[in-house]
Amino acid sequence: MSKAIVGIAQSTSQVEVAIQELQPLVPAADISVLIPDSGTTPEIGAVKATKAPEGATTGAVTGGVVGGTIGLLAGIGALAIPGLGAFIAAGPIMAALSGAAAGATAGGLVGALVGMGIPEYEAKAYENRLKSGGYLVAVHASSSEKAKAIRDILERNRFEDISSVSEEK
Repeated sequence: MSKAIVGIAQSTSQVEVAIQELQPLVPAADISVLIPDSGTTPEIGAVKATKAPEGATTGAVTGGVVGGTIGLLAGIGALAIPGLGAFIAAGPIMAALSGAAAGATAGGLVGALVGMGIPEYEAKAYENRLKSGGYLVAVHASSSEKAKAIRDILERNRFEDISSVSEEK
């Protein structure tokens, strides 16, 4: 059983720096990001990609997808999360949220996070942090050594509510 390290950032700059530090350690496909889509994303970078995986989003991809460091992540796109609003998601969380939304699964974000192995009480806490403007980052760790290094990067970048969760295969 592998682990994911999950944390909440308060700014896109925190997310960008953490992703830059994580890239030599883990493949981009192992990094998930969920950030509020304010409709304007100039601080994240220029638009680089043109669409998310076909049929994967519940909302339209607004003007393409953000670029910069976040734009390098896999499966990036915009979606609407019931009760939370518009978000930009990347990585495995994009697929989890898109599947939950497409299947009209009750619980939206909480259900998707629980499906990723996050305990329900933590998933609800993360949802509340996102409601108040937080940015969620989850990183797959293939070993205990990588999990520690990932946690160290998130802590160094002042992420909050950092936890390790077991991922089911």
